[in-house]
Amino acid sequence: MTDPRPGTPEAQVGKAPAPEAVAQPAPPLPAELGAAADQIFGDALPLAERYVEHLSSTGIEWGLIGPREVPRLWERHVMNCAIVADLLPEGALVADVGSGAGLPGLCLALARPDCQFLLIEPLERRVDWLDMVVEDLGLENVDIIRGRSEQVAGNLDVDIVTARAVSALKSLLPLTMPLLKGGGELLAIKGRSAANEITAAAKALRKYSCGEPEILTVGGDVLPEPTTVVRVVPRRARR
Repeated sequence: MTDPRPGTPEAQVGKAPAPEAVAQPAPPLPAELGAAADQIFGDALPLAERYVEHLSSTGIEWGLIGPREVPRLWERHVMNCAIVADLLPEGALVADVGSGAGLPGLCLALARPDCQFLLIEPLERRVDWLDMVVEDLGLENVDIIRGRSEQVAGNLDVDIVTARAVSALKSLLPLTMPLLKGGGELLAIKGRSAANEITAAAKALRKYSCGEPEILTVGGDVLPEPTTVVRVVPRRARR
């Protein structure tokens, strides 16, 4: 792994946070999201609230979340990710690539205690933060792997790969398809550019023998702004 470039958050490990990077009070769960949060998290809702406390405090101090994101942590980040839990098969083994601040991996782990999650993250400080949060939340269905997905792919064969804000689809496929050697599918949380990303990824989709990607809209019945997910399924097992 190459050294992080000077000036990036990864290069600031061990240094005091910038003056603006200080902990902030956790935003309360918005009333309009209360019913959806109850439905998605169930008994784990207090843990989800604790997770949001981490994001707005240590998440900022450690450089994983920008201070401007705090007021919209619930709607733009946590609920945006957690609603994807509806797409996971029962008892699935899920690899979350580029987990960063646990989006979507930790959100999904809270919502789906029946599934097992592998959070794959190459940067040491982010891994340390994830370890701290997982221990504090007492999550027994989460394991954290420090490394790049291409480095660990030979040792993993998962049912689902998730990713959010990692890269465009054409660059994401080489990072995720090797984790699905026995089949499975990729669930990539995307935005309005989803259709354009699929078009740009045509060559990579052929290379990895993928079927036509689906653009799914999840949570439209319970969230003010639904989540867009690109689902990619290999046509055949890649043994």
